[in-house]
Amino acid sequence: VAIDGPAGVGKTTTAKALADVLGLLYVDTGAMYRALGVQALASGVSPDDREASAALATRCRVRLSRDRTGGLRVTVQQTDVTDAIRTDKASDAASRISVHPEVRERMVAWQREIAARQGVVMEGRDIGTVVLPEADAKIFLTASAEERARRRHNELRGRGENPTYDSVLRTIRERDARDSGRETAPLKPATDAVVVDCTALGLTAQVDAVRRVVDAVVRLGRD
Repeated sequence: VAIDGPAGVGKTTTAKALADVLGLLYVDTGAMYRALGVQALASGVSPDDREASAALATRCRVRLSRDRTGGLRVTVQQTDVTDAIRTDKASDAASRISVHPEVRERMVAWQREIAARQGVVMEGRDIGTVVLPEADAKIFLTASAEERARRRHNELRGRGENPTYDSVLRTIRERDARDSGRETAPLKPATDAVVVDCTALGLTAQVDAVRRVVDAVVRLGRD
């Protein structure tokens, strides 16, 4: 199952819940880019430096694993960055470093290796279009920038951070422009993806809507 969509739309929470229901492995590709972005900042590499970022992606290995409670753990070069990748700085670095074709090529290869071994619910921004174009089900989640900013603002405040709503909205819009405008694998729905507008949906309703899409695709495939 491929789930794509812009920042703050709830891809991670939805994909995790769906994976649990379906008994499939959940793969957060955004966490991989965030981890590389964190490593770039820690190593003094500018995420905007194409050559240096490509070299970093070549020599670094990002790993995803589960802890004892089933939560996602992310390591890069054997350093646990699970908490570090959830900051705004990590998000910004991920968006900037992900525009480089060489970086995306390396990441896509890792992601396809994971999917080749087992059934997955994989979420990101180019899963249905680039990473897994033959996925059984492709879903593109969307919501207004204002609603996504509200969700993100609440999430950050819940973690003890105190950004203004306006600053979060500005970041969301900048991220949208960068992700949709990049030359390599721009953010867009696959031609055969089902678009689900989540603006007016709560989390439970959002997960239910996606589950109905997957169930319908499975039934169609059987027929």
